[in-house]
Amino acid sequence: MRDRVPVVVQGSGRRVRRAGLAGVLWAAAELIVTVGVVVLLLVVHQVWWTNRQAAAAAQEQVQALERAWGEVSLPASDSPSPSPSPSPSASEPGAGDVPVPGPGGAGGAGAAAAATRAARPAAGPSERDRAYAVLRVPRLGLAVPVAQGVDKRAVLDKGYAGQYPGTAGPGAQGNFALAGHRNTHGEPFRYINRLRAGDELIVDVRGHRYTYVVGKILGETTERDTGVIAPVPRSVVKPDQGYSEPGAYITLTTCTPEYTSKYRLVVWGTLLKSS
Repeated sequence: MRDRVPVVVQGSGRRVRRAGLAGVLWAAAELIVTVGVVVLLLVVHQVWWTNRQAAAAAQEQVQALERAWGEVSLPASDSPSPSPSPSPSASEPGAGDVPVPGPGGAGGAGAAAAATRAARPAAGPSERDRAYAVLRVPRLGLAVPVAQGVDKRAVLDKGYAGQYPGTAGPGAQGNFALAGHRNTHGEPFRYINRLRAGDELIVDVRGHRYTYVVGKILGETTERDTGVIAPVPRSVVKPDQGYSEPGAYITLTTCTPEYTSKYRLVVWGTLLKSS
């Protein structure tokens, strides 16, 4: 018997190979879709969920501070006498030090600095991330806790504004300089680009309120422009931007453009009054 030409077998082999290739492509497509969904969920978690969590926790902290500050004090006759403590030396290092201005400073700033120092937590490692003040920005409807330091995990990722180490305290001579996230993790400084000269920036510390007024805005500078948080704030990248005279300043810094960390946006203000 003559052998038949295996045409059918060859065609069947092609179909098997095509089916195998289609299966591989389908599996690869499913894998890509699965990875895409996982990445999307991670983005949603980072951008939306952690943002909501941090914002909610920050508002709870603001309310906790307000409740603590609103507690009724003991009558003077029943109050325990505080034990005297030595005044900090001007040469002592540490982010918790608050410069006390000399006779040329803003009215009442020396007492204000002392009150701020007393209201702040101790500068131990476990205390640095505790909020000690509240920054309020009426134009933005913003109330955000303020803590020492600009560590991301300990301070900024909680939705707090962080005070740059070594800068002046609220109401004191020098520069009370703060950093905050513009996007994600509560994004407290997201809209500070909307601030204009004359807007108020209010800082509350137990028993004291310091009202600053926005004076100047630097729309963009490098992340290494340390001049913007100097005691007399002035950009070293754009020397025509900033101040030249000593005073009691506030500085807000955040990333720009949005969803990047390429540059820094800076808002400066000067002390208007304290109470």
